[in-house]
Order: sequence, then structure tokens, then C-alpha cells
Amino acid sequence: MTLSHPKTTPKLSKVRLRAWLKILKTSNLIEKTLRERLRDDCATTLPRFDVLSALSRAQKGMKMSQLSKALKVSNGNVTGIVDRLVTDGYVMRVAVDGDRRAHLVRLTRKGQSKFTDYAAEHERWIDDLLGDLSPQDAESLIGLLSAIADKGDDS
Repeated sequence: MTLSHPKTTPKLSKVRLRAWLKILKTSNLIEKTLRERLRDDCATTLPRFDVLSALSRAQKGMKMSQLSKALKVSNGNVTGIVDRLVTDGYVMRVAVDGDRRAHLVRLTRKGQSKFTDYAAEHERWIDDLLGDLSPQDAESLIGLLSAIADKGDDS
């Protein structure tokens, strides 16, 4: 009994395995670099950056459950980060009309300004990390990775 896909030969499966390992290694390298640069250059963390980023795309704010779902982390993880961002004046909680228990979390002006600074740095770092890719190679890579990611959207 064979466990391989009908279109997959043993050699091809090994090549695909190597491709997966290279994707993982590259992703880990980029994430490690971003964590270090956010810590060293911006005195913040990747989770804080991620929360600010999600909130910057939700101009009306997000409920904590929406934020947790968007970031794919538990409510408890997000709550601690949001609490610290509130203390720092970067986000605020706003009561939801008609629901005494629910609050929206949204960026303050100070938070939007800080995130704009962080995002500009983040973009420069990514541009530097991927600087050896031509525009055509970058577009090809996006297409290749999208073909994989789109399969995950079906489940």
C-alpha cells in the first residue's frame, strides 16, 4: 500500500519536503529578525505590533474576540497585551451600545502615530530581508505561496 499522492513519486515528495523545510527556515529567520529589531530598535514586541496592526486596519475598532480570532491567539493572550497598550495610551476601550459586557478596542491618536512609525520601520526591514528578490521573483513567490495558502482556505 502506498501513502503517496497519485501524482507524487518518492523523489518528488522529497523535493516538496525540502521546499517545506526551506519555507519554514526562512519564515523562522524573518520572524526572529523582526522580533529582535522591534525589541532593539522600537522597544516593543511582535505581539504588540500585531495587535496595533490589526487595530489599524479596523478603524471602528474590534471586540476582543474579533481581535483574538484575527491574530489566532487566545483571548487571555490578547487581554494582557491590550491592557498594557491601554496603560501606554496606544489603545482605548469603548463600550458597545446595547451590550454592557462588550467593548471595542481601538487605536488612540498616539497609538496610530506609533504604529505608523513601527510600520514604516517594519516595511524597511522586510525590504532589506527580501532585497535580493527582483520584483518579478517577488511576484512569482507570492503566486507560488498563494497556491499553497489558498488550499488551506478550502478547509
